[in-house]
Amino acid sequence: MPGPVRLTPPGAPAPRGTHRIVIGMAAGVGKTCRALSDLRERLERGEDAVIGVLETHGRRETLEAAEGLPVVPRRAIRHGHVTLEELDVPGLITRRPRVVLVDELAHTNAPGSAAGKRWQDVEALRDAGIDVLSTLNVQHLESLNDVVARLTGVRVRERVPDHVLHDADELVLVDLPPEDLRARLRAGKVYGPEKIEQALANFFTVPNLTALREIALRHVAQAVELDVPDGQPAAHEVIVVAMAAEATAARLIRRGGQLAERLRGELHVVSVRPGRLTQEQSRLLDTCREITQALGGHFELLDGTGDVGMTLVAYARRVHATQIVMGETSRSRWAELFHGDIIKTVLRGTQGTDVHVISRD
Repeated sequence: MPGPVRLTPPGAPAPRGTHRIVIGMAAGVGKTCRALSDLRERLERGEDAVIGVLETHGRRETLEAAEGLPVVPRRAIRHGHVTLEELDVPGLITRRPRVVLVDELAHTNAPGSAAGKRWQDVEALRDAGIDVLSTLNVQHLESLNDVVARLTGVRVRERVPDHVLHDADELVLVDLPPEDLRARLRAGKVYGPEKIEQALANFFTVPNLTALREIALRHVAQAVELDVPDGQPAAHEVIVVAMAAEATAARLIRRGGQLAERLRGELHVVSVRPGRLTQEQSRLLDTCREITQALGGHFELLDGTGDVGMTLVAYARRVHATQIVMGETSRSRWAELFHGDIIKTVLRGTQGTDVHVISRD
């Protein structure tokens, strides 16, 4: 039975597809099975619903949940002597199903793919008017990267910009108590026998899972609260993150991003250009620009010919900053004596503005 037809006036672009994200605290809580169940319901309602990409990891429950559902074959991509398979975005756009399931939103595509990340494939499908069901573990969100690393000791490499979560039309949280997830792990429902003990002792400890569960609950609640009825923030907050081209910069930016999200404000990240940039500093600044953009913020490199502190004060005044995030200074006492204390300068020059000084640890 064919699915409902979308009526679009001749020559008018198709309405953008919706995005439903099924999110959970970790692998094994049941996100993919929930997404498959949603897909099956839409298929039974007569909609043209298909699987675009499904990562079963050999799990029996996932395979059973997908049984009988229509699948669009993946696109083969040749990389060296190896053939890899990824989501067939052009094929799906040509076929134009009503809804497609795209598992593991944070996945990095094979070299040679049109888009580097799977979440970018999802955006292309939505632009073509196709609804998407996807899955995501909370630790893959860009703004939570430092928090998750500190709590669990694991630095997640594959990350999704926060705006993808906030642009979604619907979030579905799949929650599971930590001990229940550990029981599923012991029963072999998450990983193979050779990985169970290692997983239980490392990432899937009760403290780690408890922390991740709390993060997932809190973050989804915050994302829902951001969707106020009139679409306007309750108050106009402007958060300025002042950073140097140092290894701690990414942590500062993510902290500022979390603050901007909670306050529903604008995020500005600025750095005062030193006299001469080293290759490592240039690389760090490029990374910081990418992280800022992933968090929906504005990145700017300021002229460094004047006093650094006063340059930051001038910028904060220009954008009407309400919050400033800075890191502890890395200057020596001699440097502060001759060039001044940047933090004190900012505090004196931005009275009435909240200044957050983040520990270098």
